[in-house]
Amino acid sequence: MSVVKINVLTVPAEQREVLEQRFAARAGAVENSDGFEWFELLRPLEGTDQYLVYTRWRSEEDFQNWMNGSMKAAHQGTSGGEGGKERPAPAATGSTLWSFEVVQQASPK
Repeated sequence: MSVVKINVLTVPAEQREVLEQRFAARAGAVENSDGFEWFELLRPLEGTDQYLVYTRWRSEEDFQNWMNGSMKAAHQGTSGGEGGKERPAPAATGSTLWSFEVVQQASPK
C-alpha cells in the first residue's frame, strides 16, 4: 500500500501568507513525479502555528527518488542562485517529517 509523508512546518503568523504563496507558485513541482499520488497543504485553524504538508506516494522508494532528485534540486543553494539572485529566507522556522504506511482506506460511495 501507499506511504504518507507529512511535513510539519512551524510558521509564524506573519509568514503564513508568504508560505501559502510559495506553495501556490510551486504548482506542478511534484505532480509529475513517478509514484506521486496526492498533495495537500493544511492551514491551522486554531491553537497551533504548524502547517501540515501532506503527500501520498505509491512507495517509500518513489518518495526517496523525489527527495533525492527534483525536490533536492529545487531547494539547493541559499545564495548566488540562478541569475545571481539570493534565495528568500524560509517562511517556516522549523520542520519535522512524519511517515506513515496506509493500512486502511475508504472513499465515498
